[in-house]
Amino acid sequence: MRTLSLGSARQRFAAVISGRRSKWIVLGVWFLLLVSGGSLGSRIGSVQNNDAETWLPSNAESTQALRVAQQHFTDKGTSQAVVVYARAGGLTEADRTKVREDRESLTQVAAGPVGPVVTSQDGAAMLFTAPLRQSASDNSVLGGEVDRVRAIVQRAVPTGLDVRITGAAGNASDYIHIFSGLNTTLLAVTVAVVAILLLLTYRSPSLWIVPLVAVGAASQLANAVVYLLARHAGLLVNGQSSFLLTVLVFGVGTDYALLLVARYREELRRHADRHTAMRTALSRSLPTITASAATVVLAMLCLAAGRMNSTRGLGPVAAVGVTVVFLAMVTLLPAVLVTLGRWVFWPFVPRHDPAEATTSRSHKSRIWSRVASLVGRSRRPVWILSALVLAALALGTTTLTTGQTQADQFTKQVDSVAGQQLLAAHFPAGSSAPADIYVKSDPSAALAAVRRVPGVSAAQVTGQAAGWTHITAVLADPPDTQAAQQTVTRLRDTLRQVPQTAGLVGGQSAISLDTAAARAAEERLLIPLALAVILLMLVLLLRAFMAPVLLLASIVLSYAAAVGTAVVLFRALGYPRIDRSLLLIGFIFLVALGVDYTIFLISRAREEVLRCGHDGGVLAGLTVTGGVITSAGLVLAATFSALAVLPVVQTLQQGLLVAVGVLLDTFIVRTLLVPAMALDIGPRYWWPSSIGTPTEPGHADAPQAGITVAT
Repeated sequence: MRTLSLGSARQRFAAVISGRRSKWIVLGVWFLLLVSGGSLGSRIGSVQNNDAETWLPSNAESTQALRVAQQHFTDKGTSQAVVVYARAGGLTEADRTKVREDRESLTQVAAGPVGPVVTSQDGAAMLFTAPLRQSASDNSVLGGEVDRVRAIVQRAVPTGLDVRITGAAGNASDYIHIFSGLNTTLLAVTVAVVAILLLLTYRSPSLWIVPLVAVGAASQLANAVVYLLARHAGLLVNGQSSFLLTVLVFGVGTDYALLLVARYREELRRHADRHTAMRTALSRSLPTITASAATVVLAMLCLAAGRMNSTRGLGPVAAVGVTVVFLAMVTLLPAVLVTLGRWVFWPFVPRHDPAEATTSRSHKSRIWSRVASLVGRSRRPVWILSALVLAALALGTTTLTTGQTQADQFTKQVDSVAGQQLLAAHFPAGSSAPADIYVKSDPSAALAAVRRVPGVSAAQVTGQAAGWTHITAVLADPPDTQAAQQTVTRLRDTLRQVPQTAGLVGGQSAISLDTAAARAAEERLLIPLALAVILLMLVLLLRAFMAPVLLLASIVLSYAAAVGTAVVLFRALGYPRIDRSLLLIGFIFLVALGVDYTIFLISRAREEVLRCGHDGGVLAGLTVTGGVITSAGLVLAATFSALAVLPVVQTLQQGLLVAVGVLLDTFIVRTLLVPAMALDIGPRYWWPSSIGTPTEPGHADAPQAGITVAT
């Protein structure tokens, strides 16, 4: 009774969306949504919070130190810029005069006291620090402040003197300038990529526009929903989640569109009336698309259990995007298609063929019939060889190196990196980002203990407030290196041994250390959680246990192969080190998106198994879904490859990893490994269900769903 009830509800829903009169109501609702809320999508930038704390582990010691600093020692609305001057062979008197004049000028524009001028021991460099105004919701504020400073210090520079702005403000400013306008650029590139691939897929001058418009509407509405949730419900949105939202919506939405359009084209050959064809196509596609969307949404929501604030914010943002684009693809897209009629497929208009109504399969693909024939003839060698290929690719993970430094973050040279290199060449490497230590105790005992820690070049008390003492410790190593992180660990251990001392060690090196620990903890928690969610969804969809377990194993193997292959590509491109977050975010995106194609294939195969037995059903599923899934995989891979337009190594690596993983899922896992293994195992693949067994009535002699398998 439950199955009948669900099926009846699905059919009623499809009838409403594709009805002769009700389709206009659907279009009207979407028109009102876009008119009333679409403009809000353009405001998503105004609710982005890129404050330092939004990227940190929620309860780490470095985060606690930052809160103490913001409450008692520094203005939360400031960021420190470090201005470095250097000349090979030593500074001249004109250089020194320039430095003093610049410092005096910056006292007029800085948001607080400008630090003293510090000269390197080799006499070849000088530096000072200046606090600059920033805003968590408006990145342009800090970018503008750094530009003002740059205009001052670059004025009348003596020939041969190198002047750079680094530190937290300089680094943030470089990111701001790089990403300024890139959301528009990324959107344009993504739209262009999707449009070209849809045009090549459909070979129609008109059809490609319909899915693109529907996905574009979904993207705008998703941005609007995220904006409202950020404005009124406290949803954390930052630059990373904002641009990933765009790519995810276009990639996933296009996949769902390809699946529905392919099924609609199939039904148009069977039915003279396009409304009936769409009702049938939507009714039969809805369970697969719903299962896929639900799996992706739940996998993304797993991120909300993470320890990093940025991770916890990304999950709900991505889930909102997938939910909105799912609704658009099962309401707006079918309503538009059925309104436009068959001509939208021109010049390859699917004509009604009464003979198709008597078969369970319409359009036959010679290419995929041959692939199915190969898989059917050599099932065991095919899946074993496929698994070995994936395992070999996974060996690339043995060369994986984490821990990107500041110099590794950009695909082009930027001012803050050049400044950090100058600073490291002439000063203790940690001078641009000293450790910030806050203690509640006798400051003299704590200061003495800090100065004895190996790896600390210098330390001094810089402030006292509300019972806290602020000690700055310049480290001997660059702030984003493992050596600096080890010094932070020694500092924390040392302070715990000082009697009656409560201490917090923060700063850039401490943040890097705590972030790495939080990332590792997230991986241990979220990866098994996501796998459990996906397994549960597959069990519910397939009403089996063995198939979901094997599918999950293939997904994990595919992910390992993707990482291994991507690592080799990263090294070839000159970016061998990765940020630790890539492993978790890449896993969630790859597993959630990769399982889409498995769901598309296996759900269709299960539908065919019910008609014609196990072998015939699996081969039918592979044959009929081969073209659409391949097209979907190519579109999704190309969409994520659009992230390469952002000149940041982390986003480049994210795009390449997902693209590689999707292509492996498309051409090896879904095409060869999964169907060959299902055929080799036989009807037990659906255990504990007994579908596909020869003993069921009609299965042994059932027709092969109208498929002609080339031999």
